[in-house]
Amino acid sequence: MSATGAAAEAIRTHVPVLVADGFAGRLFAKDATLWGPEAEEESAKRLSWVGLPRTSRHLVGEVSALRSELQEDGVDHVVLCGMGGSSLAPEVICASYGVELTVLDSSSPDQVRAALTDRLDRTVVVASSKSGSTVETDSQRRAFEQAFTDAGIDPAGRLVIVTDPGSPLDRQSREAGYRVVNADPDVGGRYSALTAFGLVPSGLAGADIGRLLDEAEAVSDLLADDDEANPGLRLGAAMAGTEPLRNKLVLVDQGSGLPGFADWAEQLIAESTGKQGTGVLPVVVPDDSAPEVALPPHDVTVAHLVGDEDGPDETAPGDHDGTGSDVSVTGPLGAQILLWEVATAAAGRILGINPFDQPDVESAKIAARSMLEGSPDSTPPAFTDGPVEVRALGGDWLGDAGTLPDAVAALLAQVDPQQGYVAVMAYLDRLEQAELADVRNTLAHRVRRPVTFGWGPRFLHSTGQFHKGGPAEGVYLQITADPTEDLAVPGKEYTFGRLIASQAAGDASVLADHGRPVLRLHLTDLGAGVAAVRAALQ
Repeated sequence: MSATGAAAEAIRTHVPVLVADGFAGRLFAKDATLWGPEAEEESAKRLSWVGLPRTSRHLVGEVSALRSELQEDGVDHVVLCGMGGSSLAPEVICASYGVELTVLDSSSPDQVRAALTDRLDRTVVVASSKSGSTVETDSQRRAFEQAFTDAGIDPAGRLVIVTDPGSPLDRQSREAGYRVVNADPDVGGRYSALTAFGLVPSGLAGADIGRLLDEAEAVSDLLADDDEANPGLRLGAAMAGTEPLRNKLVLVDQGSGLPGFADWAEQLIAESTGKQGTGVLPVVVPDDSAPEVALPPHDVTVAHLVGDEDGPDETAPGDHDGTGSDVSVTGPLGAQILLWEVATAAAGRILGINPFDQPDVESAKIAARSMLEGSPDSTPPAFTDGPVEVRALGGDWLGDAGTLPDAVAALLAQVDPQQGYVAVMAYLDRLEQAELADVRNTLAHRVRRPVTFGWGPRFLHSTGQFHKGGPAEGVYLQITADPTEDLAVPGKEYTFGRLIASQAAGDASVLADHGRPVLRLHLTDLGAGVAAVRAALQ
């Protein structure tokens, strides 16, 4: 990797300290004391990821044998039910190796139904949950069990469960006769790309997981070396060591050949660092024409993900006057996964936080569960503008706004021009409404500040942690809609529609409790509502 501007200065300042402290060697020796006494208990059971390039080798043969067995039975379509690291890692692995994987990481009834009706007779489902109690994954698994049964297919031959040993899902699945692959319990979810969570669905889909582990193992010794050339230490310092802290890390793919890698890195960094009022907010942008890259704000470091043939970018945008902050990172996928994990752990030490817990992800889950099991949110709208119901939470900032454009303007007026950011959170079918993500660039041009875009509930396991636990700098635009048709969760009293509505309401409630301004836009007519939102954001 290479760096310029403030990022380069951060490397010069912090890497010698990390080397003197023996950080890299101690990390790979699984030293749980690296992040302070308060983090020690959690860290002690979260550090096995450093050895995964070697300890996960047994999965290569096991997964290959299972894939061959399924293919002999005509089963060649892989669906992954999982959230956070359990879905984002396989998604980037399969995309990078050019193999098909259907990722179901949503509670949207429409998105779930589409997965249930796609080649069911040829489908194997991988249900991944570290805790064994992830509500989205449990609901999706139940739906597929019912669909297989209704189609006269034995679910035991079509479900593969990936979970920690001894979890509720582990015990239940073994009793039901399902195939179960246990993951390393001493690895946290977002560091689990090279465990069974990343390798089982990817290998079943046809990705070369042996090669992936080879790529990671090839850089293990380099990343474990207490040397100032260690790219993991350098990247961690660039992410978290600028002075003053540039706490927005813009991730732009410029020909890396790793589609979706920025989304995986986003959840790793945001969930690991966004807590105790500090952290680094990853901002994924589509290309280098994004405002955050072309004219980066003063609190931004731009991370360029480049291809091997491109080499480092020595003339990064924004650094022509010496005020910018840029890093360029290259390498094959397995190496990049381990590199960014080491860098994030190093960033946690520099920031003085525990990179292995996620307290505010749990708070959103609790709020959603409360609404799901008790009374769903019944907050009346402040007003309705055509197909959009408008609600404002987190303070008295809406003023006398009476139209959708006025409400958007009132929210954006809350953005701090020096440190603020906007988060768009869309609890919709991300496959059918994919083009809505274009509003990210629209808003970034309008406010001249970083803008994130997340699909709910997927982002709750990612930037959702930073939104609540990081610095109070954001304003939040939440978009929800009535499903085309609701879908029951078998064996439960609630539907997928109620589940995703509860997750959205719980998320907004926790943000509001933290004093964050939240504009909730509920679309009573999806097509007309999306068009109205697009127009209001211009």
